[in-house]
Amino acid sequence: MSDSFVLTVDYQGKERNFAAELLVMGYTHKFRVTIAEGMDVYFERDEEGRYRAVIPPEARKDQVPEPDIALLQAIAQTIETILE
Repeated sequence: MSDSFVLTVDYQGKERNFAAELLVMGYTHKFRVTIAEGMDVYFERDEEGRYRAVIPPEARKDQVPEPDIALLQAIAQTIETILE
């Protein structure tokens, strides 16, 4: 099961919109967020219950530049805020 939506993130004083999708698998879930053309990043809960970014290995092989760490942190924080 998956549900698509637009994730609005405040980043560097600007609101940015990202295509996102909630992926539900059994008792767990994760979010797929498209942060650039050809760059999907998955956000899943870590051992502490916070969201971490996971970049699939195939995304690293493409000519897509590495994502900004601060942007990934802002997206994870936004997801956590929405789910509070």
